[in-house]
Amino acid sequence: MLVTWIIIFSLLGSVGSLGGAVLLLAFPDRMRSTVVPALVSYAAGTLLGAAFLGMIPQALDRASAAPVLATVLAGIVLFFLLEKLVIWRHCHDGSCEIHGATGPLILIGDAFHNFVDGVVIAAAFLISVPLGTATALAVIAHEVPQEVGDFAVLLDSGYPRKRAFLYNLFSSLATLPGAMIAYFYLTTMQAAVPYILAFSAASFIYIATADLLPKLHRKADLEASIEQTLLLLAGIGTILFFRLHH
Repeated sequence: MLVTWIIIFSLLGSVGSLGGAVLLLAFPDRMRSTVVPALVSYAAGTLLGAAFLGMIPQALDRASAAPVLATVLAGIVLFFLLEKLVIWRHCHDGSCEIHGATGPLILIGDAFHNFVDGVVIAAAFLISVPLGTATALAVIAHEVPQEVGDFAVLLDSGYPRKRAFLYNLFSSLATLPGAMIAYFYLTTMQAAVPYILAFSAASFIYIATADLLPKLHRKADLEASIEQTLLLLAGIGTILFFRLHH
């Protein structure tokens, strides 16, 4: 039964996110320019909430604080280095510097990212279904705007819309093998679970603080700041809801 939950939410985190991105691309530009920033604010809250209210506490329940927190720190440094190599990038529009990379490199990086997301989802479900659900929700929330950005890059690079969709679909499906490998490996290696959770928390913290939160500062007027704060808190509240029902 647990493996069924993992498969379902892995597919939701990959194909479901891609479907949401395609739906957003069908919106008029003005509507999309409103919806995507709102989703980014909410995604930042879900990522931070999942990391600090779910993954790290669960890891600390199962291992000593020093190695767990060292793993979080090492993970953040690793993701920084991977982003420097354009393997792990999180742009949500077509205008950032990283999106100057070629289409194939974008797709390879996205496949790697989705593979890691699958590992994250499986590790969370091995702790509990509520934690797995909350983690998958955080993955979906930040993947949708990222997929919108990926489409923008591929289309701008001259890819036909159908081909851009198929390539994104193939890279998104990397979530499922990541989840399955993690499930079968971690089931027999329970001692590794808290460190996988800590590493997963590092990826969520890095995405939120290095990419999403800086984007929110681009709009500094009072109305936008209030809206961003409320959506950020709503994302945290969503994770807290699942955490309290664990």
